[in-house]
Amino acid sequence: MYDLIAGPWHWSVSGLLIALSMFALLYAGKSFGFSSNLRTMCSIAGAGKRVKFFDYDWKSQRWNLVFAGGAILGGFIAYQLIPNPEPVQISAATLTYLDGLGVSRPGSTPGFSSFAPAELFGVGSLLSLKSLIVVILGGFLIGFGTRWAGGCTSGHAISGLSNLQLPSLIAVIGFFIGGLTMSWLILPVILQL
Repeated sequence: MYDLIAGPWHWSVSGLLIALSMFALLYAGKSFGFSSNLRTMCSIAGAGKRVKFFDYDWKSQRWNLVFAGGAILGGFIAYQLIPNPEPVQISAATLTYLDGLGVSRPGSTPGFSSFAPAELFGVGSLLSLKSLIVVILGGFLIGFGTRWAGGCTSGHAISGLSNLQLPSLIAVIGFFIGGLTMSWLILPVILQL
């Protein structure tokens, strides 16, 4: 049983589970979105007393908090109890690109995660002024963008598109353009600073 759980699964399994989850949410009259939990947590903390946006019935969103907790717990269990010691499989072209940027290949830094390069995600790299600026600015832009777009990537790409919402299609196209721009134009400049 452990080998079945710990081994790689075909991509269609997650696709089927996402589709079944969406049908269940549609049946229950709910919509999926991870970032809406931030609004709920702010409302629980009492932000609704000062800001009208947070003044709503947060108890109606308890199910979404349970989902977020389950996603975090599931990630923790997967990493701690059934870790995959193999480095993430990346195409040769991407590895050559990373080498050109001076970023180590995932799994090549001893004592660090096999899924992410230490230069980008290591604790030591977060302590530099450049990294702090990038993290704070990036966090602000993600938070602002999520609010401005009316939801996060999962909410628009999974829930919004399954409901055939045009604003979600526009948002997803924007997410892809932003992701490609960041990966190919902005990140190389940041790494060279």
